[in-house]
Amino acid sequence: MLALRLPAEIEERLEALAKETGRSKSFYAREAIVAHLDELEEIYLAESRLEDLRAGRSGTTPLSDVMGEYGLES
Repeated sequence: MLALRLPAEIEERLEALAKETGRSKSFYAREAIVAHLDELEEIYLAESRLEDLRAGRSGTTPLSDVMGEYGLES
């Protein structure tokens, strides 16, 4: 179960869409979350990795090493 507060403008748009299509607001909220969750996870993971790199908690791997590991050297 999830409860969230939306800005009035978004709530109104969601309400209008639900009314126009005969679907629930929950249906569209669920659709939006499912459609964008992968992208959000990737963004936050990348930001976390960048923070670790800048703080010296992790390092980098040269592209040539990665390519060699997968047999992609040209």
